[in-house]
Amino acid sequence: MAAAEPHARPVPPVGADDIRAARELLAGVVTTTPVARSRALAERCGGPVWLKCENLQRTGSFKIRGAYTRLHRLDAGQRAAGVVAASAGNHAQGVALAAQLLGVEATVFMPDGAAIPKVGATRGYGAQVHLVGETIEGSIAAAVEFAERKGAVFVHPFDHPDIISGQGTVGLEILEQVPDVATVLVCTGGGGLLGGVAAAVKAQRPDVRVVGVQAEGAAAWPGSLAAGAPTTLPRMRTIADGIAVGRPGDLTFPQVTALVDEIVTVDEDALSRALLLCLERAKMLVEPAGVAGVAALMEHPDRFDTPVVAVLSGGNVDPLVLLHVIQHGMAAAGRYLSLRVRMADRPGALAGVLTLMGTHGANVLDVAHTRITGALELGDVEVALTLETRGPEHSAELLDVLREAGHVTVDDTARRG
Repeated sequence: MAAAEPHARPVPPVGADDIRAARELLAGVVTTTPVARSRALAERCGGPVWLKCENLQRTGSFKIRGAYTRLHRLDAGQRAAGVVAASAGNHAQGVALAAQLLGVEATVFMPDGAAIPKVGATRGYGAQVHLVGETIEGSIAAAVEFAERKGAVFVHPFDHPDIISGQGTVGLEILEQVPDVATVLVCTGGGGLLGGVAAAVKAQRPDVRVVGVQAEGAAAWPGSLAAGAPTTLPRMRTIADGIAVGRPGDLTFPQVTALVDEIVTVDEDALSRALLLCLERAKMLVEPAGVAGVAALMEHPDRFDTPVVAVLSGGNVDPLVLLHVIQHGMAAAGRYLSLRVRMADRPGALAGVLTLMGTHGANVLDVAHTRITGALELGDVEVALTLETRGPEHSAELLDVLREAGHVTVDDTARRG
């Protein structure tokens, strides 16, 4: 869906000069993060694919760019009053570090379910943290109320020109690091990173396609673009908490509408598979929100002109969430096989089946057996197996091996999430 349709393009609030000014301000504060070439994705897409590694940025995400830009431009009175922010985690850490560097008192509101490592890291940078609300919208409301009551400056996570300008410096780096880039994929929540990158890229290379990627369960942009104004999602559900934003910003909306070529969405299976690919093939720890661009490439390998740059926006992920997503990704990739095998109930029969599976490269994750079911003949036993495999072809091979050995398989399914 093209961002410019069906409405005329507005004038973007933030331009290339704003982003260049932000870059000068950020010199020596943020890291020029590397780009890593992905052979695995290049093979899928038929051309060069690069990963812009903002997961290696200070605080573990791109958010420090916008946060520091915003705080640095406060006057002395505003700095003395302190700042307040709301975030699921990455913006919180960016604001906390920026405040620490500039000697400003910071208070941060985070959703009740915010990842524990993100909460701990935010406090570690010196911010006062309050857990309020089920979603980021609830945290934002609490932060705005705090700002009005205490006189603190509210630092919005995406909807401010300084925030957009700071995030846009990612785009300047991409153009320098991959000068022949044809497509840039940007994970998208509120639109600050997307709008900033688009402004930086389009000013120098209007031919480059800039594409925002949203989680299907928290995709506020397609409906808003169709309506011609920011609209609020009635509900959100996604593992990608970093881009779970229910409404585009009043500033980011015209910014994105004016400059971005397309918004695409990816589902939870795609996000899980992308995170697994980054871990296994790129050796990169990336949070679910940060792999949205990779997920789009995996889902639509022929859709985007190469060379492609996909921005890995952050690497801050709760270990428990990471474990869940890895397991989900393996299931989505067809690397788990669940089946029931009927066999004679005699000593050594189960061991023989397990040995057979191990010999053919399967890793046995779970075994359960029963002798009590009306479907069994007297003297038989049914064994439920969960196996880790190399993928759907390997799963099919294992089923053939069992059948060739004379075993009866029942309800064999390659689980895909």
